[in-house]
Amino acid sequence: MPHIALVSTAEARATDDDLSPLQAALEKAGASVTIADWHDMRVKWSGFDLAVLRSCWDYTEHYVEFLIWAERVSLQTRLLNPFEVVRWNTDKHYLAELEKSGIAIVPSAFIEPHADVGARIGAMLDRHPGCAEFVVKPAIGAGSRDTQRHARGHINAMGAHIARLLKAQRSVMLQPYLDRVDEVGETALIHFDGAYSHSIRKGALLRADEGPTDQLYAPETIEAREPSGDERALALRVLAALPFKSAPAYARVDLIRADDGSPVLLELELAEPSLFFNHCPGSAERFARTVLAHCMG
Repeated sequence: MPHIALVSTAEARATDDDLSPLQAALEKAGASVTIADWHDMRVKWSGFDLAVLRSCWDYTEHYVEFLIWAERVSLQTRLLNPFEVVRWNTDKHYLAELEKSGIAIVPSAFIEPHADVGARIGAMLDRHPGCAEFVVKPAIGAGSRDTQRHARGHINAMGAHIARLLKAQRSVMLQPYLDRVDEVGETALIHFDGAYSHSIRKGALLRADEGPTDQLYAPETIEAREPSGDERALALRVLAALPFKSAPAYARVDLIRADDGSPVLLELELAEPSLFFNHCPGSAERFARTVLAHCMG
């Protein structure tokens, strides 16, 4: 009987809606399951056949510690997704890499510590003269924490937000706010081993004139959604562009619509994404089969 760890953290465990259905599906398929906290130094990770990252949602506050932990665990047991995937995907500079590979992304400018913030803001505003709002977010971040919409004219507030993140030695992303998301939301397409499983719709997360969330993650409005053909096609192109030998065991491709209506990549979640099993009957069982296949492979 394979022994599988579903890795969470104390702060997230009660709100991770995926844990219970996944544990049930794995146990029904014959596995032994333990929900483990990545911070818990008492856990013997070598005692598991597989460790599946599920809701380590505080990792951005302990980023270096988390990467050291993930690399150490990957040497003691099989980690899903693998450490090289986690390291690459938890820093949103991957978007620039995917854009160079021909993937349509939300236009993004990365601002590094010691950069001329005013000049970088001015360049972004000049590049998008018709855009009314812009988004500032950390390059290493999750759950919309430290992320905020800023009106075009609120340059001082935008600059102060960027400066606060840079002072903490965090790289920053500056993006135009594509306001079609307010109407149609995001489409998140979930794939297991590169094969499409299911999709959901997220309502817009960022509210105008509202500061960043002080919670572990911003509240989300979720419902099932059937993706369009162009969304399915872009998601597959994203997965094909990944710099890894094989498709990740799980991947969530988050898309929104550009001003011209075409889908663009907002984020690619390969480390610890919600997979929304409760919105798609049978999806937890599909993922359980994927997990067990990696135990044997």
